[in-house]
Amino acid sequence: MTFGRLLFLFLLLTLAVLGYAVWHGHVEWPPRWNPWAPLDIREPPNWLTGYKLSRLQDDRQLCEQVLANSQLRYARVPDSQPEPSCPLHNVVRIQASTLRFNGSFLATCPLAAAYALFERHGLQPAAQAVFGQPVVRVEHFGSFACRNIARSNRRSQHAHANALDLAGFQLADGIRISVARDWSGAGDKARFLRLVRDAACESFNVTLGPEYNAAHHDHLHVDMGGFGMCR
Repeated sequence: MTFGRLLFLFLLLTLAVLGYAVWHGHVEWPPRWNPWAPLDIREPPNWLTGYKLSRLQDDRQLCEQVLANSQLRYARVPDSQPEPSCPLHNVVRIQASTLRFNGSFLATCPLAAAYALFERHGLQPAAQAVFGQPVVRVEHFGSFACRNIARSNRRSQHAHANALDLAGFQLADGIRISVARDWSGAGDKARFLRLVRDAACESFNVTLGPEYNAAHHDHLHVDMGGFGMCR
């Protein structure tokens, strides 16, 4: 056996032992960098965030523990099947946050937690950076719709409330920013919307905007399906 192979096996064994020690609490490890520690919405996203969000999909108790540290006001929603091919599992209804919405919306727990991360670490910092004031209202086109992806036989993430379409934002001084109207501009509103798109890519698995295709000319589609896309 070569020295390089021995070194690789030694490093692999070391990582396995360290992982076991962290998992069982024998080694103190900052929760932010511990893959088995619950997600903390108050901490900025890092390379473990996606994994921690995925753990919420089938664990309602962990979901509620995570959302308790968020800014969201929400109501628990029982599992249901509004239509035969569109079951809703581990879903909450988001009613408000540090800001208002044009209407409440359903969200899977991973989507709700990802939105909370996005608002806290992406949306509001972008508004402060460009306009020096917070967003007070988010306008959306909804989350749940039992349908396929356009021109496709595949179910949309909307069919399980695992996606949200963000259409516009209102600032504290009343300024309104619309994806449909302001994306193609050259001023602060367009710059803000691109910062928002980039921030969404850090929190959600998929972010699709006007540059993706014509169907997204008036909104930013965000969802927790797939394996990562930022367009």
